[in-house]
This record gives sequence, C-alpha cells and structure tokens, in this order.
Amino acid sequence: MLKWTHWDLPFFDASHAALARELDDWQQRQAALAPELETLPLPAQCRRLAAELGQAGLLRYSVPTLQGDARPALDLRSVCMVREALSYGSALADFVFSMQGIGAAPLWLHGSAALRERFLDGCRQGGQIAAFALTEPEGGSDVAATATTATRRGDVYVLDGAKTYISNGGIADYYVIVARSEQAPGAKGLSAFLVEAGTPGLTIDTSLEIVAPHPLATLHLRHCEVPAAHLLGAPGDGFKVAMSVLDIFRSSVGAAAVGIARRALDETVARMGSRSLFGKPMAEMDTVRMRVADMALDMEAAALLVYRAAWLRDVRQATITREAAMAKLGGTEAAFRVVDSAVQLFGALGITQGCVIEQLFRDVRPMRIYEGASEIQKLIIGRKVLGAQR
Repeated sequence: MLKWTHWDLPFFDASHAALARELDDWQQRQAALAPELETLPLPAQCRRLAAELGQAGLLRYSVPTLQGDARPALDLRSVCMVREALSYGSALADFVFSMQGIGAAPLWLHGSAALRERFLDGCRQGGQIAAFALTEPEGGSDVAATATTATRRGDVYVLDGAKTYISNGGIADYYVIVARSEQAPGAKGLSAFLVEAGTPGLTIDTSLEIVAPHPLATLHLRHCEVPAAHLLGAPGDGFKVAMSVLDIFRSSVGAAAVGIARRALDETVARMGSRSLFGKPMAEMDTVRMRVADMALDMEAAALLVYRAAWLRDVRQATITREAAMAKLGGTEAAFRVVDSAVQLFGALGITQGCVIEQLFRDVRPMRIYEGASEIQKLIIGRKVLGAQR
C-alpha cells in the first residue's frame, strides 16, 4: 500500500484522492505481475508494462486525451503522483510511464492534428512505444550544440547524424528527433521531427547498458528521409519543442525520486526495528535515529518542492522553468542522499545483489544525470534567480 500523507494539503483536490485509490489498486496489480515479468527479457518487460499501464488507465495521465482541435490538458500533479507511486514499487514501471509521456508530449504540444490522431491513442493505450531522441555523442546536455542535420529536399527532410543514450531505443515505434535544419546558429537552427521505426536510413545499436537496466540505444541516421509533414511545430522550433517537454517532465523526475526515497526510508525503518547490534535494536541507537531523521527531512522537503512546481503549473498556469529545475535537482539529490544513507545503515547487505536497497541505489543514481544533470539545473536556477534581481 502506498504510504502518502499529504492529501490534506492545498496542492490537491478530490480528483487526486480518486487517483490515489487507483494507485493503490495498481500496487496490487504490479505485485501480482512481478513474477511473470522477471521471466521476460527487458524489451518484453517494457512492452508488457506499457500494455498493463494502458489497461489500468494510468497512461492517460502522461498522454492526455484529445479534445477536438484544442490541445489536450495535462495535470502535472497527477503525473507526479503516478511517478512517485510507480517508482516506489518498480523503477522500470515508472520508466515506461514517463517515457510514454515524454515521447508523446511533442505531438500533443506541437504536432499536427493528423500526427496526433495517428499516434497518441496508441501511446495512451500502451500499444505503441514512444521515444524522445535529444542527446548526442558529443553534445551531452548542450542541446544548442546539436550536430545532427535535417536538409529539406522537396516534400522530405533528409536526416544525418547520431543520437545516443536514447530511452526506449530499439523498442520504440517512433522517435522524436531534434536536428539542425536552419542556418541560424545555436538553438535557433533546430527543428523536431517524428521518425517512425523502420524508416530507411535509421539504424539502431542497442548495446548500451547502465546500472539501472533500461532499454537504451544509439541511433544512427544516414540519409534518412522523413516526410515534411512529420515536422513538429515550425522550422526552427526544435529547441522550443525540447524545452517545453522538459519543463513539464523535469518536475516529475523529482517525484519519481521521492518514490524511491520513500521506499528506501520504509525499508530502513523495518530493518532498523528488526536488527540488533551491540546488544540493542538499531532503532534505539542515537546515531541511527539522527541519520533516519535526515532521511525523513530530505524526503519530505523534496516532495514539497515537487508538488509546489506541479501546482504552480496546473493551478496558476505559470511558467515553471525555475521551479521545475528546483524540483528535479532537489528531488534527485535528496533521494540519492536518502538511499545512500540506507545503504550505509544496511551495511554489507545494502550492496548485495538481490537486496532492495542495492537495487534502489542503482535506480536513483542515473536520475542525477538524465533530463538535465544536476549541474545544469543549478545553472538554470542561478540564471533565473539572478535575472530576477536585475
């Protein structure tokens, strides 16, 4: 059962209480599904989880429903709630949920009606897998340094270049790829395109493996022709497309981190209450109590940063670039400290394969890097704070 203690705060309303009940149901469904998932290879696990999340109706929170010609509305507080709950039980389930959202967001934010109608329903139902390809081998977090090119030739764009560390690489049905299409320098010359898997000229190297098992790949684009109708937004809008997606989902990375921190704290409390050392329960040791106090403080403060950012976007409809960076930075750094403390309190068991805490450590570490490393978030926050003083 998900332990959540903040429903009486003004960030939430009745719809979120109803979602909490859905998430409790999912926890039971996920527990029943876990033994079967463990027998499947990683790509099959992800596809099965996408289907299950779609059937449970949870993907509708990260892939909102079309409403005529109007852009669909996304409730970021709900996205954050789902990510916190999913990551508490399974970082892989959270990965599947979030990647569907990130891969679909460029379509519902900037795509044509034809593209939205063709792809979004499948993503929402879990039948199609989405991916967002931004990172390049030499560029890292510097999106403005994108080297992949898109050259207009009649009714198509010809893409050449490479993307790396692409989540859902190799299993996605389509990729949103940001490439340089204009003569303008830096971020002004970028455009975003939807490229379907299997498009001639797109090849995928799936050899990438990281500490937290996820489907990751390097994409190679060699004279890859993409219909001009697959352009997302206007030519030169690629940076805008990318940042609009990251501004939404960065806060939710913090939420996923809070879920991992909450699980680590719960596991630690149970362990400290059941294990004795030097003749008394570890839970009665002052050093343990002080460390657990720090863990609880980190977790609760991170949660408030996350849901403040989400509330500002949902209710005040504010631009939350600074607040999203704070939520991402504060949430992931706090969760890392919490999990690291759990490892220390668990001792050798905490670094033993098969221990929940060891898995949580592997799950939380990449969060400080992807979707903008911690250092990038600090730069964003610093610029915004100092700019406000001018």
